[in-house]
Amino acid sequence: MEKKNNTVVTEFILLGLTQSQNIQLLVFVLILIFYLIILPGNLLIILTIKLDPGLSAPLYFFLGNLAFLDASYSFIVAPRMLMDFLSEKKIISYRSCIAQLFFLHFLGGGEGLLLVVMAFDRYIAICRPLYYSTVMNPRACYVMLFGLWLGGFIHSIIQVAIILRLPFCGPNELDNFFCDVPQVIKLACTDTFAVELLMVFNSGLLTLLCFLGLLASYAVILCHVHGSAGEGKSKAISTCTTHIIIILLMFGPAIFIYTRPFRALPADKVVSFFHTVIFPLMNPVIYTLRNQEVKASMKKLLIRHVVF
Repeated sequence: MEKKNNTVVTEFILLGLTQSQNIQLLVFVLILIFYLIILPGNLLIILTIKLDPGLSAPLYFFLGNLAFLDASYSFIVAPRMLMDFLSEKKIISYRSCIAQLFFLHFLGGGEGLLLVVMAFDRYIAICRPLYYSTVMNPRACYVMLFGLWLGGFIHSIIQVAIILRLPFCGPNELDNFFCDVPQVIKLACTDTFAVELLMVFNSGLLTLLCFLGLLASYAVILCHVHGSAGEGKSKAISTCTTHIIIILLMFGPAIFIYTRPFRALPADKVVSFFHTVIFPLMNPVIYTLRNQEVKASMKKLLIRHVVF
C-alpha cells in the first residue's frame, strides 16, 4: 500500500530491550513493581495537592502537574513493553509508531519546560520574595502551564511533520523497544544527514541549553541562599537540591540520546529504559520524600480516608 509520502512500510518490528529471557523476566517484574507501587504514589501526590488547601502555593501546583506529566509519560512506552514481553513477535503499526513518538516528545518537551517554570518559581520566591505574590499569581501560573503544554506540542509536531515526509520502503526492524526519532529516521530510504542535523538542533541543542540554563539558575539561587541567614535557609537548599536531582535524572539521559549523531551505542537501550520507564515515575516521589509539607498532608489524607 503506497501512500502519498511514498511510505510502503505499514509496520515496524521492534527488536526489544534484550533477547535474554532471564533479563526480560527481570525487567518485566521491575516494571510491574513500579506500576503497582510507584504509580499509585504519583496519583496520591496529585490527590493530596488537589484536596489540601494548605498546598495551594504555586510550587505545589507545579509539583502536581509534574506528577501528572510523569504518570502520563509512563503510559506511553511501558504498557506496550509489558505486552511485547509476552509476545513472540513484537510488531507496531506505522501509525501507532508515529503516535507513540508524538506523545513521547509532547509530554517530554512539556516536562522539560515545566522544570524551567519551577526554577523560575524558586528564583522569584528566594531571590525576589517581595515580588512573589505579584509575579506568581494564579493567572500567571495558568498562563505558564498553557505555555509549557503549547511548547511541548510545537516541539513534538515539528519532529512528526519531518518524519512523515520521509519515505520508508525497505527495512522495518527498529533496534529498540519503542519508537523514537534516532531509530525511525535510520530506516528511511533516503539520505538523512540533513534531517538528523535538524533533529539534533530541535531536540538535542534545546535540551542541552535548558539543562545548562537550569543548572546556572539554581547555582545563582544557592549562592543567594548561602549568603543569607534565617530559618528558611535549609528548606530552600533542600528544595533546590531536589530540583537539581530531578533535572539530572531527566536531562542527563536526554542529552546522551539526542545531542549526538544517530549511531547506535551499547548503552542506548539501557539509558532509554531508565529515561522512559523508571525515572518518570521516580521524579515526583523523590521530590515528595524531601518535602515535609507534602508528606504531612499525605499522612493526614491516608489516616482520614483509609485508616478510618
